[in-house]
Parts: sequence; structure tokens; C-alpha cells
Amino acid sequence: MKKHSGMRPHDIAILLKIASKRREKWLMKDLAQELKISASEISESINRSVIGGLISSDKRTLKKLALLDFLKSGIRYVYPQQPGALTRGIYTAISALPLKNEFMTEENFVWPYGKGKVRGQTIEPLHPNTPEACINDEKYYELMALTDAIRIGKVREQNLAFEMLKERMDDA
Repeated sequence: MKKHSGMRPHDIAILLKIASKRREKWLMKDLAQELKISASEISESINRSVIGGLISSDKRTLKKLALLDFLKSGIRYVYPQQPGALTRGIYTAISALPLKNEFMTEENFVWPYGKGKVRGQTIEPLHPNTPEACINDEKYYELMALTDAIRIGKVREQNLAFEMLKERMDDA
């Protein structure tokens, strides 16, 4: 077995893409195309996730409980993020659906994206191609935005984001 050299932020993005597919069959080459990440990096990421206990050894079955546990308890510590400068992009965290209507705030949080139509404080995504990948997949977008709410939110925001994330992954 390969040595585990630690998870990378885009490993979480890849696992959430798999989760967004629910029961739909997927291939690594499809993940690579949809996420705009090289096929070799998808393969390496899945190997790291197998070693980390987040996907089964068959490299097909997501270990949802383990992933949810990591997202709830670890992601904000392992991949912390502080809102940055104002930029143009697409909404994330509590500024994106499904959380947008749950919290009244003047702050907007966005992933930087040149073709974006809104302005807000910068939140660096787990992978630079996340905004583009999310535009083409609403389910994936929700999972990524909810994960960002856990990364940057206040306790109440984190708790609601986690419950919504769990609901969406339980449907899978």
C-alpha cells in the first residue's frame, strides 16, 4: 500500500463531486472532465482518500459517515479560510442557495471568477476550478457552498450547513 502523505484541499472537492452523483455511476475520466482536474490527479486523490478512509478500497463507494465526520469536525481546521478582499465571482457559503434565504446579512461571500456577476468578499475555493465546475452542476454547487459555510461560518451557520449537507448526502 502506498504511503499517505496527507489529504489535499481538492481531495474534498473530488469526494463532494462523487457525493453529488448520488447513485449515478461515474468514471475517473468523467470526474476529471467535469472538475477540470487532470485524470492522474483524480486517481492520486482517490488513492489518498482510500488510505484516509473516506472512500472504500474498491475506489467506488464513498464512506459518507467518515466524510461527514471530517466535514463537521475537521475541515475548518485543516483548510481554514478567512474572507478576503472584495472581488467579482459567484456566491458561496451563506451567500449561496440553499443558505441564502436562511440568514439575513449584508456580507456576500464569493469564489473569485472572472465571468461572475456578483461582488463579495473572496473565499478561496478548495480547488481553483471549483466555480466553473459548480456552474454546470447544481447539486455539486450546493455541497461545495455548504462546505464553505462550515469552513467560514459562525456556529449557527455551521450547524445548519452541516444538517443540510447531511440531508443531501443521505439522499445519495
